[in-house]
Amino acid sequence: MNRATAMLQTVALSLLLIGGAQATKATSANKAAVVASASTASHSKSTKAPKQAKAAQKVNINTADAAAIDEALLNIGPSKAAAIVAYRKQHGAFHSADELASVKGIGLKTIEKNRDRIVYSGGVAAASTSKR
Repeated sequence: MNRATAMLQTVALSLLLIGGAQATKATSANKAAVVASASTASHSKSTKAPKQAKAAQKVNINTADAAAIDEALLNIGPSKAAAIVAYRKQHGAFHSADELASVKGIGLKTIEKNRDRIVYSGGVAAASTSKR
């Protein structure tokens, strides 16, 4: 048992016992449940690895779909990734990472955090918006 778990158990048990009149109703089963709950909470981990922990995964912002952009870039979720794809379809290929700042909701700090992950070679032309 690590120090944090022991501390959580002590705090949980103390809170249970400090309850005044209700503390007399606390059974050893209740105390054990609180201790087990505190222990489980301190050991639970997310199944999805945070993007920061991954090796820098590169993504071509001119060819990748929204899911790939969301997966590879820090501080870019599904809606911002979709906005990048929509902007690319409307305006054409990105010629630098800094052009991502033109997409609503993406700032220079986000671009700097992701500069080593962004590839922008190739790409597609902007979708035609003129009617014939």
